Amino acid sequence: MPIFTQALSGALIMLNRTELIGRLGHDPELRYTAEGKAIANLSMATTHRSKDPAGGDTIENTQWHRVVFFGRKAEIAGEYLKKGALAYVDGRLQSRQWIDAEGEQHTVIEILGDSLTFLERRQENSLGPANETLGPDIPF
Repeated sequence: MPIFTQALSGALIMLNRTELIGRLGHDPELRYTAEGKAIANLSMATTHRSKDPAGGDTIENTQWHRVVFFGRKAEIAGEYLKKGALAYVDGRLQSRQWIDAEGEQHTVIEILGDSLTFLERRQENSLGPANETLGPDIPF
């Protein structure tokens, strides 16, 4: 889908949007602010595969992305996502800078998540493990 910028009344419309489909590198880190707002940090890996033009071997390039969710989405991510889970994230890029106690400056680029979609079924549910056979009297 092409993205176009368009001038309206002399102003330029800009877009900051990121979409990822990847696997979690570890369980989400869920914490709460002093006001009780949930924050979940996720580490997602995306891998691009291509053929080496010289030898024909497959080349894999894995990128790691820091994703942050707030509020109810953070709680859902913390409850349902686990290391290795496949997920779709839609959000926007943000960079932050800070100086640590030793005076070193740090910069982090992260994705502020707007939406989260689970792309795999949960391995377990309230009725037992996913590989357990459920009888015909279950109404779903």
